[in-house]
Amino acid sequence: MQKLVVLTGAGISAESGLKTFRDSNGLWEGHDVMEVASPEGWYANPTLVLHFYNERRKQALSAQPNKAHLALADLEQDFEVTIITQNVDHLHEDAGSSHVIHLHGKLFESRSTADENLVYQMDGWELNLGDLCEKGSQLRPNIVWFGEAVPMMEEAIHFAQQADVFLVVGTSLQVYPAAGLVQYTPHNCPVYIIDPSRPATTASDNFYFIEEKATTGMEKFKELIKK
Repeated sequence: MQKLVVLTGAGISAESGLKTFRDSNGLWEGHDVMEVASPEGWYANPTLVLHFYNERRKQALSAQPNKAHLALADLEQDFEVTIITQNVDHLHEDAGSSHVIHLHGKLFESRSTADENLVYQMDGWELNLGDLCEKGSQLRPNIVWFGEAVPMMEEAIHFAQQADVFLVVGTSLQVYPAAGLVQYTPHNCPVYIIDPSRPATTASDNFYFIEEKATTGMEKFKELIKK
């Protein structure tokens, strides 16, 4: 069975109603992104950061997978599918995808500020000041913020190197290191890019652009791949 490796970004979750900070001039729900998604923002105002992610979780709880998520899950019938996502929601899993790598962390997990290996599954949406890990340190969202290392990157590179087909859905290929995964694909591996605006990437003969939003673009991709 051929290996299909998929890189997904905010564009696929946007069609399920989850907003991204790129929606309006770099503001994320009215906040400068560095206020709510950086270590500096956390140290300056942890209460604001915790409140911000509480609101993101509440929003995510009401979101449902859309046709693009479901189409990717359906492709497991024909391919060995690995999804590498920049998204922190769990819509790929909700849709039925069985192998999902979260590059930027998971919205419904918290982790210790003293020991990054202490990660906890969250039962609800709320994380507050005073919620502590077993070592007595404040819990923070288990999210990879701007300026932090991306611990799952090596695993993602490994799968990109094994791809028979590489698919990019709903990302502008501007956020690194994730955007660099395309460069790790094998020589002559076809790369399909689904995005309404053609990303500014170094195209080659094996790049195929589908200038559509995620849901309609996935329909076209499935038609192309079955030919």
